[in-house]
Amino acid sequence: MTKTLLKEKLNEAVTSVMPITLIVLALCLSITPIPNSLLVSFAFGAVLLVIGMAFFTLGADVAMMPIGNKVGACITKSKKIWIIVLVSFLLGVIITISEPDLQVLANQVPTIPNNVIILSVALGVGIFLVIAMLRILIGISLSWILPVFYIIVFILAMQVPKDFWAVSFDSGGVTTGPMTVPFIMALGVGVSSIRSDRHAGDDSFGLVALSSIGPILAVLILGLVYPAEGTYTPVQIPAAETSKDSFDLFLKAFPEYIGEVLLALGPIIIFFLLFNVLIIKLGKRALIRISAGLVFTFMGLVLFLTGVNVGFMPMGNYLGKCIGNAEFSWILVPIAMLMGYFIVMAEPAVHVLNKQVENITAGSIPEKAMSLSLSIGVALSLGLAMIRVITGISVMWFLIPGYSVALLLTFAAPKLFTAIAFDSGGVASGPMTATFLLPFAMGACEAIGGIERIVSDAFGVVAMVAMTPLITIQFLGVVHKYRSKKEETRRELFLQNISNYNDEDIIEV
Repeated sequence: MTKTLLKEKLNEAVTSVMPITLIVLALCLSITPIPNSLLVSFAFGAVLLVIGMAFFTLGADVAMMPIGNKVGACITKSKKIWIIVLVSFLLGVIITISEPDLQVLANQVPTIPNNVIILSVALGVGIFLVIAMLRILIGISLSWILPVFYIIVFILAMQVPKDFWAVSFDSGGVTTGPMTVPFIMALGVGVSSIRSDRHAGDDSFGLVALSSIGPILAVLILGLVYPAEGTYTPVQIPAAETSKDSFDLFLKAFPEYIGEVLLALGPIIIFFLLFNVLIIKLGKRALIRISAGLVFTFMGLVLFLTGVNVGFMPMGNYLGKCIGNAEFSWILVPIAMLMGYFIVMAEPAVHVLNKQVENITAGSIPEKAMSLSLSIGVALSLGLAMIRVITGISVMWFLIPGYSVALLLTFAAPKLFTAIAFDSGGVASGPMTATFLLPFAMGACEAIGGIERIVSDAFGVVAMVAMTPLITIQFLGVVHKYRSKKEETRRELFLQNISNYNDEDIIEV
């Protein structure tokens, strides 16, 4: 059974990673010639990316989602609000601190110490995960709660230096990465499972959406305390003269990412073991299966992060510089859009979301429709992000209108599509965005406007990627709603026409 699943996951991973790999190779062989050592590193990274994604998604199915379901169902069955609040807060903080994407972003922010930004963001996620859980229990519509919090976000943003705007919205995107999404989404399904009303399934989505707001507010509040000045350190292109040197770069990086992933999974494993001993008390067979899934998750994340950070990040930065230095820098826009269209499918958490959406909606929202909507949204966002890099337009000229449209659509789209859309925004902006597209934008920005523009103009790529799916998927929901009504009207007319015939007419027909 496990071998069959792994084979299926490998096929999915190859299908996801191949397009962006081919695009990069085409660029390297045409308009952006690169050193052979960098190309070899990228090829190694692509192989690790495929294997890592396959093992991670297998581990998410076998371990992370069952753990989230069990914990969510158990804390809700207790019917004690203080237990739900405490466990949700602790889980939010623990999972966020262990999120690899957050570590990547924190290392790039020049104005705030790493540990301060990570702890602040973790507290923000913990608080808003509690709010999200209580929303599920009470049944408050996202259409009402999201506008309130985003109005607060934009009011607060006007009080802090503009260098914090892009970073704050980026932090909201990176916290919902490969560690957070499977667990939080499964937690929501577990909590909603005890409700018997027809909207319970719809309300199981939206946890990622609300959890993404906490980090934005946390970094904006830090902006009131910390100075806006800081020195950005550009991405370093590793020196490797031979293919052996390139391979050694990966070997040297493995221990670092093994430590990071152990740190990431450790608190979750300890929490689950304690929770199992005290409350769940799973059987031996279930424990063995979940333990195997955690091993798969560990292996997958180590391979994925090593491949992405060593092979993809330097390549993204180098390509951005080369294209930014080209005579026609506007070509950044279509190239970035093409990358964005395909790269979202290489995000591990996207596969988790798409599968869960198809399961929860009983196939009414198929994986293909979700994938197409996300790809279109991310392509548009990357095009807009490159326009910012070229022109220096403030990120708020895009975020304020974009979120205004997205929030207005919450009143037109079905509840389920609204929740899925805002969850998708966080999911689409995962490790591939943070470690390839963000360095790509930084390299382009450095080539066009210099290092001093990077914090204000290159940061914000994650924010843009997180915003556009909110619009495209809700628009998909509006179309779905219109088609459903049209089909229902056609069915009613057909039944009405049938009722106009008498029995003799029907027999004659």
